[in-house]
Amino acid sequence: MIPKFEDYPLEIRPLTADEGGGFLATFPDLPGCMADGESPEEAIEDARGAFAAWMAAHVEDGRPVPVPGGDVAPVRFVQRLPRSVHSALKALAASDGVSMNTMATVLIAEGIGARSHA
Repeated sequence: MIPKFEDYPLEIRPLTADEGGGFLATFPDLPGCMADGESPEEAIEDARGAFAAWMAAHVEDGRPVPVPGGDVAPVRFVQRLPRSVHSALKALAASDGVSMNTMATVLIAEGIGARSHA
């Protein structure tokens, strides 16, 4: 069974002026499968075509199709925090109605995303 477009994570990032502008859509689990567009929506639409072509080529050539999400098994991460940071994290999690674990994951992911696009 061939996986669907929606099964795979899709990353969208703005392209710099030196890169031609617009937006780039890539599938982290599908090496070389990418598309671009003038807007994020156009990049996503073009990514649908790139996905279909990428999958067709892999199936036709008998190459394995990567599992969506790759290695997504959670890992244990232990971190000591100052009490003030712990209290702030606890309050933020409570205000959003999520666990501290979920809130910490969100904040770390946002920080990584901000740094990788800087």
